[in-house]
Amino acid sequence: MAVASMLCVPVGLAVAVTLLDDLGAAGTTWLRLVWGAVILLVLVRPRRSDFSPSAFRATALLGVVTSGTALFFMAAIERLPLGAASALEFLGPLGVALWRGSGGVKIWPIIAAAGVVCLTKPWTGEADALGVAFALAAAVCWGVYIVLTQHVGDEVAGLKALAVMMPVAALVATVIAGPSTVGRLSPDLVLVGLGLAFLLPVVPVTLEFLALRRLTAAAFGTLMSLQPAIALLIGFVLLSQKPDALAIVGIACVVVAGIGAERNGGREVVPTAA
Repeated sequence: MAVASMLCVPVGLAVAVTLLDDLGAAGTTWLRLVWGAVILLVLVRPRRSDFSPSAFRATALLGVVTSGTALFFMAAIERLPLGAASALEFLGPLGVALWRGSGGVKIWPIIAAAGVVCLTKPWTGEADALGVAFALAAAVCWGVYIVLTQHVGDEVAGLKALAVMMPVAALVATVIAGPSTVGRLSPDLVLVGLGLAFLLPVVPVTLEFLALRRLTAAAFGTLMSLQPAIALLIGFVLLSQKPDALAIVGIACVVVAGIGAERNGGREVVPTAA
């Protein structure tokens, strides 16, 4: 499930890039989150009785974090190649793997830091500083997302949490981008947004949610270490983004650090609260 999610995300992002000229990063994010919320509400139909007060609050917070991850990352890929932005964002799951993993090996953060240096090339001054900042903000949100998703998945049965989380994420995006985007919509863009919502976020978020109920957060973060490499390949094939040798080395460093940070991590499925 985690691997299938990793395949959906970069493909969905590559499609989303085609909307940036029409809607901008925030507008594109808003459109796919709104459609994602509608789809999940129709399919899942959650009820207030499905949630304890604490679980509902955690799910709402997860929606806010989800919106932050999506908004920051779309802003990042507006300024950075997909592979580089994905590698920087992956520092979030890597941090979770280091925090919750076993062994306490300290070399992996050093390797990851070397990868970031190769990707950003601070000595040249060429890296888009704002794009890097957005990618790192997305990384923080993604790390929190992993921890919260596992907690909420243990508390709420089935996929009902997703049908609350996604509308909250859409509401946050609406406040930020809705008013400036509605006037730019056309029927074609709305339909593209509907298709995009299945690729990103509905299918990958659902698969991630289910995977995190069966894996430790550290193990999930380790699996997700493949995503920067997948994003690099998708960016090359679909967006003609050809990385230089140093960028490839940087992404490889981040991937190796993620795999090395935590190589264990089976998780017993936690009985879900009724």
